[in-house]
Amino acid sequence: MNYTGIIIGLGTFLIIGIFHPIVIKAEYYFGKRCWWAFLLVGAAAAAGSLFICNIIVSTLVGVVAFSCFWSILELYEQEKRVARGWFPRNPKRKR
Repeated sequence: MNYTGIIIGLGTFLIIGIFHPIVIKAEYYFGKRCWWAFLLVGAAAAAGSLFICNIIVSTLVGVVAFSCFWSILELYEQEKRVARGWFPRNPKRKR
């Protein structure tokens, strides 16, 4: 049996699930100005996935890369969700 698809699917599910609270916390503590960190990590992961020989690891690192890229958009969306009152605003952070 070939478990590659199941492993990649499960890994993708977990990576996306991990990035959801990361975006929420990043917006809470830093606001949308931390978008460049997601860009740098995403670019590094994308480049790294090109040099990894193991197909499963390479694919999962690629998923991390594009989850970082997607998180940039989600930071801006999270800011809108906070403005609507769906998530708490950080009272210590200047707007």
